[in-house]
Amino acid sequence: MASKSDIAWCPGCGNFAIRDVLEKALQKLPIPGKDIVLTSGIGQAAKMPHYLDCHFFNGLHGRSLPLAVGIKLARPDLTVIAYSGDGCQYGEGGNHFIHTLRRRLDITVLVSDNQVYALTKGQSSPTTDPGVVNSLDPQGNQNSPLNPLLLALAIGAPFVARGFAGEKDHLEALITQAILFKGTAVVDILQPCVSFNKTNTFAWYKKRVFRLEEPLTDRYEAMKTASLWGDRIPIGTIYRDDGAQCRTGKRIFRETVTQEDILSQLRLPCVMMR
Repeated sequence: MASKSDIAWCPGCGNFAIRDVLEKALQKLPIPGKDIVLTSGIGQAAKMPHYLDCHFFNGLHGRSLPLAVGIKLARPDLTVIAYSGDGCQYGEGGNHFIHTLRRRLDITVLVSDNQVYALTKGQSSPTTDPGVVNSLDPQGNQNSPLNPLLLALAIGAPFVARGFAGEKDHLEALITQAILFKGTAVVDILQPCVSFNKTNTFAWYKKRVFRLEEPLTDRYEAMKTASLWGDRIPIGTIYRDDGAQCRTGKRIFRETVTQEDILSQLRLPCVMMR
């Protein structure tokens, strides 16, 4: 694990706080470290597993979730956490985000949401607010921002939450609840980018975030809460359904593969060669 002096984030980056929180949460879990695996894609946030003492698979941009799905299907005994940024999870990985939620596996999805592509120097991401000026949008972002929590709720995610890097104790409790939840859990983490997002700063968020006292159990009411943005931004568990069905993996992945199994596949006619 890299020392803090070796971490390739800008001084003051919100990811430092999230790293501290995640490290504490993982250490306190009633789960052996050998049974926890993180997956990530590409981006500043996707470097997170490099800076933790954990097993991880760092894949391609937008591909942290298919990695997590494959691991969970093959090894349902493992605790699987997919970690990346908003560009990776909601942009390049947007289709995987949708279909991972449909699969109803016991996976935790954590997203550092800084509303910008920070690794590539500040372009608008799927969650960038309208009108925000950056290097590729000098006239201001013209795209409608994605609300990932609304999307997750609409698809049917049983655990949907939002945290803030500036509320570390609160965020640690959220992440712990999400990991221990039996089912697909999504936590969108507001993570200020000090270099490329001069709008959504720590001070900007501190004036607006408010904590939810209890998780909502009505999906429609949760969607109304998830829609709040601007002057008031809710943080906490927005929706939780402990009775939701959860898949446990695929039996075929846990059976011994024999020589005959391999030969039977090799004998199949190849359509591409016709």
